[in-house]
Amino acid sequence: MKTLSPHLPRPMPARVSAPITLPATPVLEIVIPVYNEQRVLDANVRKLHAYLSREFTFAFQITIADNASTDATLAVAEALSQDLPQVAVLHLERKGRGRALRAAWSKSKADLVAYMDVDLSTDLSALADVLTPLLEGRRDIAIGSRLAPGAQVTRGLKREVISRAYNLLLHTFLGVAFSDAQCGFKAGRREHIQALLADVKDDAWFFDTELLYLAQRSGLAIQEVPVRWVEDRDSRVRILATAGEDLKGVIRLRFGTRGREERARAAGVGRRLPCRPQPAGAPSGRPGQVG
Repeated sequence: MKTLSPHLPRPMPARVSAPITLPATPVLEIVIPVYNEQRVLDANVRKLHAYLSREFTFAFQITIADNASTDATLAVAEALSQDLPQVAVLHLERKGRGRALRAAWSKSKADLVAYMDVDLSTDLSALADVLTPLLEGRRDIAIGSRLAPGAQVTRGLKREVISRAYNLLLHTFLGVAFSDAQCGFKAGRREHIQALLADVKDDAWFFDTELLYLAQRSGLAIQEVPVRWVEDRDSRVRILATAGEDLKGVIRLRFGTRGREERARAAGVGRRLPCRPQPAGAPSGRPGQVG
C-alpha cells in the first residue's frame, strides 16, 4: 500500500475495511469521461475503485462524466454510483472530452483533480508517482507520458507515428517542454486547474494540450511520469480526425493567444520550471526532481 502524506490543511482519514462516508471535500477526484462505454465501464470503474481503496489512505471520489451516450452507459454509471459510495455521475447532453472535464473540474472541491481514460490503458501503478509531487506541494500539475524515457508502450505503428509527429509539432510551433499532451492520465492541484479553465477554449480532444500550454505559459511546475501503456483496439477515438482538430488547435494557439497570455500567466502562482520526466527506475512514490 502506498502511504502518501500530503501537505494539506486537513488530516487524512484512515482507510477502513467497512464502507465509509465521504467527507464533504475528498482529497482526490478522478473524472472518467465516457461515451458509449457500456461494455467496459462497470468492470474498469470497479477495478479503479478497488485499486484506490487498497493503495491509498485518503478519501477519494470517482466521477463518471457521461458524454451524451446513446447506449446503456448512463444506466451502468448510475448503478455503480448506487453500489459504490465513492462514485458519482455527471451527465452531459453534448459530446466532448474537454467539455466533460470542464464541467466536472469546475465544480470540484477536492484538493487534487485528475482524469483517466475508461479503458485504463495506462497502468494504474503510475498513479502514486503522479499524485505524490502534487500532495507534497512540489508540483502544480503531473502528467503520464508515453514518450518520456522509461515509458513502456504497446501500440500500432500508425498511432506511434502520429503521436511522435504531434509531439514534434508542439515543440516546434508552441515551444512546449512536456512530451505527451494526449495521454489520458493527468492530475493537478484544483486551484490551478480551475483558474486556467476560463482560458481553455477547446471542448474536445485538444483540451489537454491547451490546458498544459497555458499552464506552462503561466509558470506552473509540471511533472512528467513515464507510464506503461497498452493501446485499446476498441477505442472510440478517431485518430486521423482527432489529429486534424489538434492541428487546428495548434494553429489557433500559435497565432491567436498573445492577447490571453497575461491572463493565463496570472492564473498560476508558482515558479516557471522546465518540465522533466521522472527518471526510469525511480522508486514508486518518489518522482524525479525538476530543475
